[in-house]
Amino acid sequence: MQFHADTLSVLASSSSGHVYMPEGAVLRDASISVPPPGVQSADAWSTPATANQELIAARAEIERLNARVRELATELVRAQEAERARLARELHDGLGAQLTASRFALARIETWLPINAAEACHEALATANGALDRLCETSHRLVEEGHTPVLDAGLAVALKRWIEEFSDTTRLHTSFELIADAPMLRERFAKVQNDGANTVFRIVQESLNNAAKHAAAQSVEVTVVAERRFLAVTIKDDGRGLARGARAKVNRFGLAGMRARCEAFGGTLKITSQAGQGVQIRARLPWDSLCEAR
Repeated sequence: MQFHADTLSVLASSSSGHVYMPEGAVLRDASISVPPPGVQSADAWSTPATANQELIAARAEIERLNARVRELATELVRAQEAERARLARELHDGLGAQLTASRFALARIETWLPINAAEACHEALATANGALDRLCETSHRLVEEGHTPVLDAGLAVALKRWIEEFSDTTRLHTSFELIADAPMLRERFAKVQNDGANTVFRIVQESLNNAAKHAAAQSVEVTVVAERRFLAVTIKDDGRGLARGARAKVNRFGLAGMRARCEAFGGTLKITSQAGQGVQIRARLPWDSLCEAR
C-alpha cells in the first residue's frame, strides 16, 4: 500500500509529533513537517488579527486615493478659475475695445450719410448696430461670468444679489431661499469663504445659465439648506428637461465642471430629469471641507 504526502498529513498528529502508518504501508519520496504545538503553519488560514490588519491597510489606501482625487479635482477647479479670469481680461481689454471702436465707426457713418441716401443704407446700418449691441451684451455677460464673484459681504448676500440681477437680465423668474434653522448651522454657513464659497456660487451660476440657455424654462428655484453634516444646494427649473438622447451629452452643459468642484470638497452632484418635467441639480458638500477651504 502506498500513501501520498497529502494523505499522510491528515494522519499526522500535531499533538504528539508522531505519524501513524498502517501495517505494510510503504512511504515513497515523502517528507512531513509538523509544526510544534501552538504554532500555526505558514500556509494556514489568516488569523483574525491578520485579516483585521489587511482591512485597515485597505481602508487607508482607499482614503489615500480619495484624498488624491480631491487634490486633483481642486487643481482642476483652480485651473478653470484661472482660465475664466484670463478670458474675462481678454474679452474686456481686447474684444471690448474693438466693439467700442466699431460702435463709434458706425455712428460716424450714420452721421455722414446724405439726407437722400438710399433706404437700404439706413437698414444696413440699423442691422449692423443691432448685431453690435447683441455682441456687446454677450461680451459683457461673459466678462461678468468670468470674474470671481465679490464675496466680501458673505455668500448669502452674493448669491441673492447675483440671482436678482440674473432674473432682471434674462426675464427668468428666479427664487432664492436659504434654510439654516439652528444658530450653529447659520454660524457654519457664515464661515464658508474663499474656495468653498466660490464653489457654491459657481454651481448656482452654472445651473441658472443652463436653465436660461438650454432648458426653455419659465422659472427656477434655488434652495440652499444647511444640514447637520452637509450644505445642500438644489437648483430646479420647469423647463423641457433632458431627453434620453441628451443625457450622454450633459458634459457640454458644464455639469462635468460642477461635478469636479463637488468632488474637490468630497461632495456629490446628482442630476434628476425627465423629458418635459425640468431638471433638478442637487449638490451636497461636507462642512469640514467647505469651512477649511483656503
